[in-house]
Amino acid sequence: MAKDRVRICDIADELGLSTATVSNVIHGKTRKISDETVRRVQELLEKRQYLPGRADVLMAQNDTGGIGIIINNHEKYHGHVLEDAFVSSSLNHLSRVIEEAGYFMMIKTTTDISDIIRFASMWNLEGLVVIGFCEQDYKKLRDFMHIPFVIYDGYLRETERICNIAVDHYDGGRQMGTYFRELGHRRVLCIADNHICMDWERYQGFSDGFLQSEEGLAEFLEVPMEKEEREKFYESHLEYLKKFTAVFAASDYYAVDLIYFLARHGIRVPEDVEVAGFDDSPICTQIYPSLTSVRQNPERRAKIALEKLRELRNGNNEGENIILPVELIIRGSTGTFLSD
Repeated sequence: MAKDRVRICDIADELGLSTATVSNVIHGKTRKISDETVRRVQELLEKRQYLPGRADVLMAQNDTGGIGIIINNHEKYHGHVLEDAFVSSSLNHLSRVIEEAGYFMMIKTTTDISDIIRFASMWNLEGLVVIGFCEQDYKKLRDFMHIPFVIYDGYLRETERICNIAVDHYDGGRQMGTYFRELGHRRVLCIADNHICMDWERYQGFSDGFLQSEEGLAEFLEVPMEKEEREKFYESHLEYLKKFTAVFAASDYYAVDLIYFLARHGIRVPEDVEVAGFDDSPICTQIYPSLTSVRQNPERRAKIALEKLRELRNGNNEGENIILPVELIIRGSTGTFLSD
């Protein structure tokens, strides 16, 4: 095997570049290298199936290729992105589906989209599942990388050669808003760490579902991503929070975080205020009271992801936006409110 292994000098000779330039591209040191040169190197790395270090040994031990899972290690996770309930649940179901299909799974966290391109080029992967980046990043992947990839829960206006597997954020919010209205609430709040993309769709659905009658008020509150800052924010808005009888958080994480904050200030859930989240991650049943949430189907999404990767690999998919249905799951954090 060793004599057939592609070396950095082979790539450099074929492109007419120095070995230092090729090595810098491989290791992400591209600040002084043109985008066109980076693209040429990465294309040839893929084509020649260059493998770093002992990667060729790992690949030889597997009958089929690998599927890479790339996750945005956003600052809001404080370095614990793999512990996030949505991410860990997604990985659990992807792992099962990928193994059953005869592939092996590789996981990488990063905040730099260029790392994804380099990672895919170096490891000769069958495809990628990408989680948590933005539309401009996905377009860069499409334009600079030839390995097929699908997106988990992205927010896209353009889907040419990009396959996105999302859920019906608006309808999930609408179901929650309708539920709170039917319980008799008249003043409700939605919290999220931004007012764009899927979180805003969740709020729009929530507002529309709640305000089907003329009475009532559904407000939106943008909270800080950073936990300590969010704690201070809640402290300064405590009297404001007390005005609402129900709160819908755009994620289970923020719902649970709010429940803990309220408990520290003697505000009971659901007796004093009802709280619900979105995603129906495992954490919903690990707290007391258990959390009402909007359920996604992670197993179905994982199966569709692998199916779409195969289609893209075979050139049978030009890109699409797949919207999966969601379901309201009622638990102990809601349902006790009675209107006067």
